[in-house]
Amino acid sequence: MRSSEGTREGGPRWRRAGRAGECARFRIRDRGAVTAEAAMAVPVLVAFVLALVWALVAASDQIRCVDAARAGARAAARSEPEAAVLAAAREAAPGGAQVAVERSGGLWRVRVRSPAPGPGGLALTLSAEAAALAEDTVGVDT
Repeated sequence: MRSSEGTREGGPRWRRAGRAGECARFRIRDRGAVTAEAAMAVPVLVAFVLALVWALVAASDQIRCVDAARAGARAAARSEPEAAVLAAAREAAPGGAQVAVERSGGLWRVRVRSPAPGPGGLALTLSAEAAALAEDTVGVDT
């Protein structure tokens, strides 16, 4: 028998070490398990991170819609021309947003709608509305 294959005390070399040898035997059988687990976990983690980024972008765009509606309503309440109201709202709104201005009674209402692209069925339409009392009606008895 060769010394590299040698048996000592009646068994192969990996057995003579007792528990440590048995662990080595299991390590040989489990080779590649970490790679397989990583191959399953990495795509899930990447999808999770992408979903978080998408949610943060959508939340940021929603806040921008609210700010744009408020800016437009303030401008309308000051009796600025409709073009200036639309410009103020569009400046604060996310790209591709639609702005609508209307007056009902003594209130100006500004609505902002913006598409939030997303994968598959996650595409949203974000919207916000703000109302402001027209300054030309303050102190006027009706």
